[in-house]
Amino acid sequence: MVILPNNKENLNQIFSKFKRVAWVNYSSFFTNRPINQGNEVLTMDSYRKRISNGKWKFCPEEFYRKLEIRKYALNTKRIYISMFEKFISHYDKEENPMNLNEMDVRLYLQKLVQQQRSDSYINQAINAIKFYYEVVKEMPNRFYEVERPIKREKLPEVLSKEEVKAMIENTLNIKHKCIIGLLYSSGLRRGELLSLKMKEIDSKRMTIFIKNAKGGKDRYTLLSNKLLVDLRRYYLTYKPKMWLFEGAAGEPYSGSSIQKIVHKSAKLAGIRKRVVPHMLRHSFATHLLEDGTDLRYIQTLLGHKSSQTTEIYTHVANNVLTRIKNPLD
Repeated sequence: MVILPNNKENLNQIFSKFKRVAWVNYSSFFTNRPINQGNEVLTMDSYRKRISNGKWKFCPEEFYRKLEIRKYALNTKRIYISMFEKFISHYDKEENPMNLNEMDVRLYLQKLVQQQRSDSYINQAINAIKFYYEVVKEMPNRFYEVERPIKREKLPEVLSKEEVKAMIENTLNIKHKCIIGLLYSSGLRRGELLSLKMKEIDSKRMTIFIKNAKGGKDRYTLLSNKLLVDLRRYYLTYKPKMWLFEGAAGEPYSGSSIQKIVHKSAKLAGIRKRVVPHMLRHSFATHLLEDGTDLRYIQTLLGHKSSQTTEIYTHVANNVLTRIKNPLD
């Protein structure tokens, strides 16, 4: 056994040494964030109980308190805490966040751009910083002049009906088959699928109840007749107790497991492009639109707050394009 100090330099050497040789489980190396083994729900207390390594700065208590009072979703809390701690840890240990000015924020964001962070990552960092100063410290428009990345109109990637069908037909494991079927036929987000409970499947009304989804909204979505047959087979085989899809110890499935299932099914179906779970949700909306479903109904099924979010699917639906005669033809 070899024991090394847990620091950035040694971690970089480990990853460099074992690259293409072995898989390194690094989950226990980072002491600046709570480690959730899946047996207990991650809460604000999980962050409060962390032990400082002397270099990483934690959010002040008032930051946690405001997140709790506002009842933000756990994933939002996690992102805000992580992003704000990276921001304050970028500066000297003794530096009070209240002494940082707009130029300090700009320089930090410039660093993120130079690191080639995504637009989404930078926007999350800005949201976390503004949350502290404008919500926690009640200083409206403290960084009003801080620019966000230019919004790019990126179209969603979708699969054809034939590709989705091939994914389902080439998936032999009944649990995995139901997971892919639900993501597509009900337009679920990955997190919604993971938090789905047995009682929320209504076979009489052929609906699925999605509780406390993104933005704290409840909604109903469709339950497929074909999928219901597979779900009943799955239930008789696995007999889940609380969550619809449970791990070995009865805890909810992990997000990474869903990703692996979708990736493997796409590979078995002979799909060459990289397929992620959210592409099945995009495909659900696009195929409904191509079949003539009113955009307002699709908005309701997806749980979109604004119709503008749903309108993006009009750009990828090909039912209109196929009716246009190509000038070359």
